[in-house]
Amino acid sequence: MPDVSSLRAALLDWYDAHARTLPWRAPPGARTRTEPYRVWLSEVMLQQTTVPHAAPYFERFTTRWPTVSDLAAVEDADLMAAWAGLGYYARARNLLACARAVASEHGGVFPDTEAALLALPGVGAYTAAAVAAIAFDQPANVVDGNVERVMTRLFAVETPLPAARPELKRLAALFVSGERPGDWPQALMDLGSGVCRPKSPSCELCPLAFGCEGLKTGAPARYPLKTKKAERPHRHGHAFVLRDGEGRIGLVRRPDKGLLGGMLGLPTSDWSATPVFDPPSTANWTEAGAVEHVFTHFSLTLTVHFGAGDGDFIWTEADQALAALPTVFRKALERGLAA
Repeated sequence: MPDVSSLRAALLDWYDAHARTLPWRAPPGARTRTEPYRVWLSEVMLQQTTVPHAAPYFERFTTRWPTVSDLAAVEDADLMAAWAGLGYYARARNLLACARAVASEHGGVFPDTEAALLALPGVGAYTAAAVAAIAFDQPANVVDGNVERVMTRLFAVETPLPAARPELKRLAALFVSGERPGDWPQALMDLGSGVCRPKSPSCELCPLAFGCEGLKTGAPARYPLKTKKAERPHRHGHAFVLRDGEGRIGLVRRPDKGLLGGMLGLPTSDWSATPVFDPPSTANWTEAGAVEHVFTHFSLTLTVHFGAGDGDFIWTEADQALAALPTVFRKALERGLAA
């Protein structure tokens, strides 16, 4: 069993020298913690999203809506448009629900305990722990994919993911302490992001190498072991780029529930193995080729068709449509406009 106290001290020393500078983060050892709104917003954005991709969104959101009460007051459609391109759009709906709960039920002030944070809509165990630790400097077990990877290698955990998660959470909890509780999870995340990477870990740079059981096996990159995933199903669909006499694009608002719920989108057919070609209006439709997109649970081929006409659509200038659409529809629109 690695020496937890020595490992913890070594990683915090490393973090003091190598911490990433991020727009939502206080420097290592800072007496003033990051405002809870900024921690919460960053953690929601970083779910399934890389730091370089999320950072510009974070800057735009906090400039436009500097407090959680400002965010709570935004129209749903404006929020969804601002989120376009970040993906996993249920996060945007949960973001708004949580902001409104904090504004209406907590006077615009985030609760300062992990349990109370967990009671907010859309806040799961990870986010509650992260906000409690990073914003309120409370001991909390913050476990994301980076932390799981570090623990599997540090302890040479042979149980494959996802079955290993309870064990990894227990191992991560061994390091939770009242000493610098806000810096600790951020140090682990930085280690996992920059050194203990999924492929080609830089073990020669790792401050925990002296106690890493995975390194002792000679094959640290073997960890974490993973259960083989089922093959992702593939679907097909048709997307329609309709322009009116002024060159505007006909968009639709997708239903609130379901994939890309509440987002603006191009009119489409169903997405299935054998989609029905069902154009949204009468037009001289011309095929413009196809685009590919991968969602969490399936991949998609969209055949794009373009035409001219009118009808009951949300008519939007092309540049505005490109900025507001989720990635899959932006790809299709770009293909239609280029035809």
